[in-house]
Amino acid sequence: MKDRIESLALAVILTVVAVAAGWASFTHVHDWTMRHTPAGTPDAFGWVNAVISELVPVAALLTIKQRRKADASIAYPLFLLIAAGTLSLSAQLAVAQPSPSGWLLSAVPALAFMALVKLVFASTPASAAEPTATEREPAPVVTVPVQPITRTNGVPVIGQVTR
Repeated sequence: MKDRIESLALAVILTVVAVAAGWASFTHVHDWTMRHTPAGTPDAFGWVNAVISELVPVAALLTIKQRRKADASIAYPLFLLIAAGTLSLSAQLAVAQPSPSGWLLSAVPALAFMALVKLVFASTPASAAEPTATEREPAPVVTVPVQPITRTNGVPVIGQVTR
């Protein structure tokens, strides 16, 4: 019961922080996009760009997790993760006040979003209640009966030949 309450509390915290970080991060990407597009560009373009640049890292992490389970290459999704994370962080820094504290405060949403995505999609360690390999009972040893090999005219024959 205690574990269930802790899991529920964690889910609520992660959801609230993800929504807040996502909103701030989406807004920064939107504002940055709109600041650098031609006059007359629809506002929706900024939001579409924000959605794309912020959700690609989530998709990349999901793909990395799936490929690791399948023991497949993670090179391309890792590249996408780094590229999209860099784009998001660049947007955060571009809209910041030009000072170390401005850059840090502006980068918090992107950093929090990336950290939460990693936290949620990272593999969880084995449960403490589950015995480790050294605590488990040893596997039974299987023995296979071996028949003697005899040679008849230089050809190996297994077991006895009856005629």
